[in-house]
Amino acid sequence: MSNYRNIGKLVASFGVDGEMVLHHRLGKKTSLKGLKVIFLEDKKDELLPWFIGSTRIKSAEDIHVKLEGIDSKEATRKLLQKEVWLTEEDFARFAGASAPISLVGFSLIQGAENLGEILEVIEQPHQVLCRIDWKGKEALIPIHEGTLGKIDKKNRKVHVVLPDGLLEVYG
Repeated sequence: MSNYRNIGKLVASFGVDGEMVLHHRLGKKTSLKGLKVIFLEDKKDELLPWFIGSTRIKSAEDIHVKLEGIDSKEATRKLLQKEVWLTEEDFARFAGASAPISLVGFSLIQGAENLGEILEVIEQPHQVLCRIDWKGKEALIPIHEGTLGKIDKKNRKVHVVLPDGLLEVYG
C-alpha cells in the first residue's frame, strides 16, 4: 500500500440519497474537484476503488461525497468508518503543502542519524506524532515546537531534537 496515502475516513451519512461526510486531513479546504476515484480499506491492507459521483465542500476538513452505486442512507452503513486513501499522484494534487500529512515519506533525522521514514502522521491537539519503524519496532515521535528543528522539503527530511531517553523507550 506504499503507493497510496490515507487522507481520512467516512464519518457519517448525510441525507437519504447515499451522500456521506468524508473527514480529511489534507490541510486545506477542497472539494476534490476532478478526482475520479477514492480507495476504501475493505480488509487490512486491501484497498477497493470507489468511483465518485459528486463532491462538495462542507467545511475546511469535511467534504460531502456521493459514490457511484450508493443510493440510500442504508447503503452507506457498510462504508461508514472506513479509511479513505488516494493514490500518491492524487494526494500530491490535493494535499496542502503545509499539512502535517504531507510529511509522510520524509526521513526523520536527529543530528547525523537517520531514524527512519515517516510512515504515518497522527495529528493531536498540541502536537503531531510521526510513526516510524525504528530498529524493527514501531516508534511514535512527537513533533512540536520543542522537538522540531527544521523541515527540508527539497531533500524530504524532518530534522528533530529529541529528549534524552525517548528512543530508548522503544529499544
